[in-house]
Amino acid sequence: MPIPHDLELNRRGLMVGGGTLAALTAIPAGVQAQSSPAGAPALIKVSLTVNGQSHDLEIDTRTTLLDALREHLHLTGSKKGCDHGQCGACTVLIDGRRVNSCLTLAVMNEGMEVTTIEGLGTLENLHPMQEAFIKHDGYQCGYCTPGQICSGVAVLGEIKAGIPSHVTSDLTQPITLSEAEIRERMSGNICRCGAYSNIVEAMTEVAGRQG
Repeated sequence: MPIPHDLELNRRGLMVGGGTLAALTAIPAGVQAQSSPAGAPALIKVSLTVNGQSHDLEIDTRTTLLDALREHLHLTGSKKGCDHGQCGACTVLIDGRRVNSCLTLAVMNEGMEVTTIEGLGTLENLHPMQEAFIKHDGYQCGYCTPGQICSGVAVLGEIKAGIPSHVTSDLTQPITLSEAEIRERMSGNICRCGAYSNIVEAMTEVAGRQG
């Protein structure tokens, strides 16, 4: 059935208004965009705490957290893969939870603790997950590895906290660390080298160390 012209306009206006409202509510209180000349990008001041250090940035309001990390803070460990949240190469930890940093704006993370692969360990003192990936050859070409390791750390935390996944069969009992649980929870991190079995072995070993 044809849609009356005025009704179509009303629907479009509703969608535009709704999208604008959603974007505004996602920006933390106290963060305000700076006025800019017509045609110039709108800049905004953002304070990010990354790997324990506070950083003050003035960036385009549209800057993703991934681009803020790589282009402004020069933390290039988090990789830009698909840039659509489908490969997981850009995974970082925000307040301990894993997030695809290409899907969140930097301004939305004001006041939150961001941890990248650079913040998990150092060359002299690797994180246990980094050690296990090396031991079990879980990195291969290495491009997806930072995201895999960040996700791996968060996944073990999720299981320890009793957060169920799609394959958790009994929600009344403590979650058992299994290959199925690891593969399901890591399914958002794509490895084109196919090192999945090695990654599962690395995560299983770290989980064993943690008890």
